[in-house]
Amino acid sequence: MALRRTTKSKLYRYSMYAIFVAFIAWVALQADWARIGKQFFNPEVAAEMFPGIITTALVNTLWFTLVGFVGGLLLGILLALMKLSSIAPFRWFATGWIELFRGLPAILTIFAVAFMLPIALGIRVPGGTVGAGLLGLILVASAYMAEVIRAGIQAVPKGQTEAARSLGMSPMKTTFWIILPQGFRIIIPPMTNEFVLLLKDTSLLFIAGVTIQTKELTNFARDASTVNANATPLVMAAILYLLVTIPLTRVAAWLERKLAKQR
Repeated sequence: MALRRTTKSKLYRYSMYAIFVAFIAWVALQADWARIGKQFFNPEVAAEMFPGIITTALVNTLWFTLVGFVGGLLLGILLALMKLSSIAPFRWFATGWIELFRGLPAILTIFAVAFMLPIALGIRVPGGTVGAGLLGLILVASAYMAEVIRAGIQAVPKGQTEAARSLGMSPMKTTFWIILPQGFRIIIPPMTNEFVLLLKDTSLLFIAGVTIQTKELTNFARDASTVNANATPLVMAAILYLLVTIPLTRVAAWLERKLAKQR
């Protein structure tokens, strides 16, 4: 009986492989490779994008991501501490903030900061359209990061707090010198994922308006694709996104496995 089960398992696995290979072969035979190469992998169109796609678009994308991540992280720490506070108004404010900006699409938040605040309240964010767009990203990122940080803080054993307090440390020193460092050690993998998500969300900054000098990857590639009537710029942007995000996700997975073994 064991042999039969093993044989059936092998037959099933090999049949799945055969179906997969047959499907790939069918796609390869049906595809118009000449047209695909011309429309999506045109070397002439790709060459025209350099060096701008690197020196302007990719650099702007990484810079916007870094600013959004640092701003969201600082604000997220504050919100997480407020949500864990014993003071009820602090908890209510943090909960409302998190639910609001996690519930709204990021593109609507950016639009609201760029256009609704100046019209409704006369508030203009420094930095023009880029500053407004980045502030919108920071607001959204802070809501998501606050929940990740809160979970990390609550994952630290309560004995750590009790031990610190027994040594005479104040609540604030205990939080910033004992609890937060241990909490951040736990949340490194999910925070890496937040960085990757924020990297992709920079493509939404176009809603606030951009200039030639402030274009990020998606906007740069979309304009180049329109000018050339060719999809190669979009493929180039996708490749650059993957060159940044894949290593980050691999690092996050490695850290998660390492921390799991340590725990």
